Amino acid sequence: MPHKEKRFKARLLKLLTKKNNKPLDLSKVKKVLILKYDRIGDMLVTTPIFRELKLAYPNIDISVIASNANQGVIRYNPYIKDIFINNKDNLINDLKMLFFLRRKKFDVCIELEHSVVYHSILRLRIINPKVVLSIHKDGRYGTRGSELELYKFHTLKNKKDNFGKIWLQTLTFFGINPVSEKYDLFLSKHEREKAQGFLSHFDKELKIGINLEGSFQEKQIQLKELRQICKGIHKGYQNIKIIILALPNQKQKIDHLLVELGLDFVIPSYFSILDVSALIQKLDLIITPDTSIVHIASAFNKPLVTIHENNLDSYRLWKPTSTMNKTVFSKSEHGLFDYSVDEIVRASLEMITKIKD
Repeated sequence: MPHKEKRFKARLLKLLTKKNNKPLDLSKVKKVLILKYDRIGDMLVTTPIFRELKLAYPNIDISVIASNANQGVIRYNPYIKDIFINNKDNLINDLKMLFFLRRKKFDVCIELEHSVVYHSILRLRIINPKVVLSIHKDGRYGTRGSELELYKFHTLKNKKDNFGKIWLQTLTFFGINPVSEKYDLFLSKHEREKAQGFLSHFDKELKIGINLEGSFQEKQIQLKELRQICKGIHKGYQNIKIIILALPNQKQKIDHLLVELGLDFVIPSYFSILDVSALIQKLDLIITPDTSIVHIASAFNKPLVTIHENNLDSYRLWKPTSTMNKTVFSKSEHGLFDYSVDEIVRASLEMITKIKD
């Protein structure tokens, strides 16, 4: 970028984020808004903030700006008062909601972007809370994140912990030392009964859920590897039922795949995100690429075998938190290529032994 253009954009950024931050009496904070309008896994990793803030300050009302994709996993969260849906790529469509939030006069907004993001800044300017908290931000146009006056508080740069711990550090502004870093996922009786009904025919088998989908195509488990994983586990322990975890709109694809697979101990399930969460809660073991299923299983502390691209920074930030977990890395940094199926089978059988004991 030419130097003049960079300087102009830096000035524009500072102007857009200019704010006169006044002292805030924490004892008078009544309304907090948290922005997390992206993916399902991101929202699950955010859930400790809701709980720890509400437990420390019971009189605070917590609202969340969520996305259509991730709102479901906080639908029954008892620590949240209101959920508002944001259209990340369409500010115009959000204006009515944003001006409504402005009238609510929030004391604090917590924004969890790691970089300087214009769509987030514009929303914060419209909502106009008294104080905005955020995490350490990488700079932009030669401007450090700490120079942006819109943000009263930034966490320290953290290259050690996962996102759950990093985002929880925003609560140090409130003087909160978190009691737990556990993710929360609350379900209704309806979802639990639906999962129980689906599994009622398999009471005697050990139940393994396999999710094939990743966040993009290169992170998917392919048919060849799926066959090897299923056969390998079945060879080591026959009394199993393997359940492919899929969404309803994947039915045609998965039905065709299972015909090709030709294994009678492997069956499909087609559930929405909350229904599949209830199913995962009742399974004995989960095998999945790095995606939201990792964090759903972690929320229920389920034994977990994950497959991750060869990127240790990404793994650190998104790693599973279940007590019993094992990650198998591919040789590629850009997807699940050339990973060890034998290692997945071995890790799965070791966990099955521990589960049965």
